[in-house]
Amino acid sequence: MPKLPGINHLRAVKAFEKAGFSIARQGKHVTMTNGVRILTIPRANPINAFTMGGIVRDSGLSIEEFRKLL
Repeated sequence: MPKLPGINHLRAVKAFEKAGFSIARQGKHVTMTNGVRILTIPRANPINAFTMGGIVRDSGLSIEEFRKLL
């Protein structure tokens, strides 16, 4: 599996919006949904690479697909 570096939470939110997700609510975390899947993105800069990999996996995208959206 290719490595995914820790990235800024705002870049992650923009990438997921390109993939069809929209922001459902915001607080200490940003919750996004596409109608089927729900993602919770922490407001950390940068988001830990391990955590980001799990969020990408939960979104149904591959790491490579997510990198292209960044």
